[in-house]
Amino acid sequence: MRKKRIIVLGAGLAGLSAAWHLQKKGIACQVFEKESEVGGLCRSKNIDGFTFDYSGHLLHFKHDYAFNLIKNLLGNNLIEHKRSAWIYSTGAYTPYPFQANLHGLPAQIAKECLLGFIDASKNGKVKDKKELTFLDWINHTFGSGIARHFMIPYNTKFWTVAPEELTCEWLDGFIPVPSLKEVIEGTLEESKRQFGYNAHFWYPKKGGISEVALALSGQIKNIYTDCEVTEINLKVKEIRLKSGSREKFDYLISTLPLPEIPHLIKGLPARISPGFRKLRWNSIFNFNLGIEKKDGSGRHWAYFPQEGLPFFRIGFAHNFSAFLAPAGKSSLYVEVSYSEEKPLDKKNITAHIMQELNKVGILNQSDKICVSDVNDIKYGYPLYDKNHNSAQETATQYLRQNNIIPCGRYGSWRYMSMEDSILGGRETVKQLKL
Repeated sequence: MRKKRIIVLGAGLAGLSAAWHLQKKGIACQVFEKESEVGGLCRSKNIDGFTFDYSGHLLHFKHDYAFNLIKNLLGNNLIEHKRSAWIYSTGAYTPYPFQANLHGLPAQIAKECLLGFIDASKNGKVKDKKELTFLDWINHTFGSGIARHFMIPYNTKFWTVAPEELTCEWLDGFIPVPSLKEVIEGTLEESKRQFGYNAHFWYPKKGGISEVALALSGQIKNIYTDCEVTEINLKVKEIRLKSGSREKFDYLISTLPLPEIPHLIKGLPARISPGFRKLRWNSIFNFNLGIEKKDGSGRHWAYFPQEGLPFFRIGFAHNFSAFLAPAGKSSLYVEVSYSEEKPLDKKNITAHIMQELNKVGILNQSDKICVSDVNDIKYGYPLYDKNHNSAQETATQYLRQNNIIPCGRYGSWRYMSMEDSILGGRETVKQLKL
């Protein structure tokens, strides 16, 4: 019986995981990556002694399998951290999550948020999120105060669309929901509790987040970089590369962003095309800075819900690992979200960011900037609007019918963590009929 010919498109975390799990089973495959290096967004770059990731990437583990896999790959080059995350609002930094740490806010705002949460707690848990918009869920779960002062402005800034345009399919486990007792405790005094899936996280000691992808790829054969796919021919089950060469396949594992697929498949049926066109996403403008001073705050990252501030999150990479910045210096990454609905003035955005970093107390006018770097990430997060499920299902079902298996955040067009991408690669391999 002829062996199945399997091709993996994209050497990001999901694609590498799929290839790794295939080859661990003794099944050959080829991996084609359009960039000159593996990793996708799980990459890092070194500039004058500073290591910057392609925006913020941290490892959170819910499953022993994924943890053991990464731990075995990285060995001693993996460190556990207790999260130090903050929220900047009303001119002050308070601990994350906002809804459990009202202490330190102006008294009137803390009161409004607490009374709103008390009222909302009478609603009980939502039984079926499918019937609610994200805004409905916010108000039902947290009340009007927390909604007004954090949940609505932050999520509007991050997603670039109003919460009433979004559904709730994506949020399981991503937003902490404290009890009434815990909210009251966090209002009366600073809470010592940790909330959420990311209360602890893991990160490489040296080398940045790219160490995860490099460790995986080091055990995988037949990875080809600088190989961009320009066409997928379903009739003859063949891909064409930018170089002009062609490769046959029986199964194509695709981690390419789902909206890119119609540009590759020639003769896409008219009934399928509208599904692809309805897929929406936000993009991330990632601005990295290396700074000529030592930062002793110990903060890992902070959220910024306030309208007028361009960024939604800032991370302090040198606090993930001292090896990410030269001795006596510090680094940070700034994340700005944009989309077709909320375009970005890319010509002036870095100057705007620098101005606002001074206003929120992260930089001083006297601080010397050693290094600056930009990553403009077209596909950030899939938007879960009312069309998401039907569009995603139509697109992925069509691909599966043609032996193209979507994989990863962008291939399957779902909101997922790095761990989810690793496990998704494993699950994809299980689905193949070999």
